[in-house]
Amino acid sequence: MPLPSRVPESAVIVYLHGFASSPQSTKAAYFAERLRVHGLELVSPDFCAPDFSSMTMTRMIGQLQALIAPSREPVTLIGSSLGGALAILAAARLPQITQLVLLAPAVMFAKPTQHLVLPAEAEAWRQAGTRPFFYYGANETRPLRFDFYEDSLQYDTFEAAFDQQTLIFQGIRDEIIPKATVEDFAQRRPRVALQLLDDDHSLHTSLPRIWKETETFLGLVD
Repeated sequence: MPLPSRVPESAVIVYLHGFASSPQSTKAAYFAERLRVHGLELVSPDFCAPDFSSMTMTRMIGQLQALIAPSREPVTLIGSSLGGALAILAAARLPQITQLVLLAPAVMFAKPTQHLVLPAEAEAWRQAGTRPFFYYGANETRPLRFDFYEDSLQYDTFEAAFDQQTLIFQGIRDEIIPKATVEDFAQRRPRVALQLLDDDHSLHTSLPRIWKETETFLGLVD
């Protein structure tokens, strides 16, 4: 896969955090610090705002569209886990997006058997109306409405049609995102390159290698 040309200093680079995470996550801070060396700013919206309990994929897509739509500059998305799924869905909708860097993307998210919860747990969630999840942004457990689950099923990330050049990093010890599913997703798309890493879902120990590969992918080094 040919590398994109160098990201211009006017480009918009957006970090999309994972489920119940925040713009202050370890990976967001890591990328922001290293992009700053190249004179590039990383924009990190908070998709759990204004209220975690009412979060839905539809709301997240709307927030991202509102952020990106006015831009006349090329947009690069760096998405982690659920943020990776969001990046793919946005790439299929917004022509301003020119390239993607995905970290353990939740490409299977719309499948009930590979969701946040198993189907039986989803039924209990539906009956209760809300379900508690640990919200890392506030370091506490908070309720999330069943609307999130129901709404998410309409967004089939695995079948999304997009053609932007994409670099994916996936841990082979990931217990949340199935490695085989991500491999299948990548193999179906000639403009998607997959890097398998000896790491878990967080990918924290692989961040130096991820950054080195990303720096090259974005054309920031020769």
